[in-house]
Amino acid sequence: MSHVIPPTRTAAVVHQLRDEIVRGELPPGTVIKDAELAARLGVSITPVREAIAQLSVEGLIDIAPNRTRQVTRVTQKKALELIDVMSVLACAGFEWGVGNLTPAHVDLMRQRQKEFVEALRADNVVAAGAAGADFGTIVITASGNRELQSMVDLVVSRTMRLSPIIADSLWNTVIDAHEDILRLLEAGDTRGASARYKQMYADYRALAEQEILDNPDTAHP
Repeated sequence: MSHVIPPTRTAAVVHQLRDEIVRGELPPGTVIKDAELAARLGVSITPVREAIAQLSVEGLIDIAPNRTRQVTRVTQKKALELIDVMSVLACAGFEWGVGNLTPAHVDLMRQRQKEFVEALRADNVVAAGAAGADFGTIVITASGNRELQSMVDLVVSRTMRLSPIIADSLWNTVIDAHEDILRLLEAGDTRGASARYKQMYADYRALAEQEILDNPDTAHP
């Protein structure tokens, strides 16, 4: 009989706060107060402080020199920089790992793609972001480079802040690219799949920049 190991209090607080930030329930600039947050979540101050430290590393919470903690503001420049960094890391990991994929890996990617689309239809951007990130993570993990994976995980957490301001056209770009990549992998064309993955990021970046130019208020100054 298997049992699900419950998360630590710190992990639970990290998960809760990350979701609230990504969903926009804690808007950029919101001041985080340890005691108030601990009381709201029903935990002691220690896991709250540990969670804030973790989310600071992920770039979701800023800690000022005077120790004031607030939800990080996403500027237009920062949004595009995050996409650029994610592109470099993810594309390198995909290229390194794609040759090691097995049919089981591809089946799992197909499942993540299904979860990605279903989450978007349900307007659950957090779940969609997680499933979409896992699509590429499967390939990066196959590369065997754990250091790269840890760096990608860190940037993914920061990039998910963009979920509330992503237009449907950007999500559709990812969906179409994933389908193309899966077809290429199932046909044994790893080089073509790698090239399509890189093109996905190039297209996504171009659309994101245009979206910001057309709607300057979607990112917070």
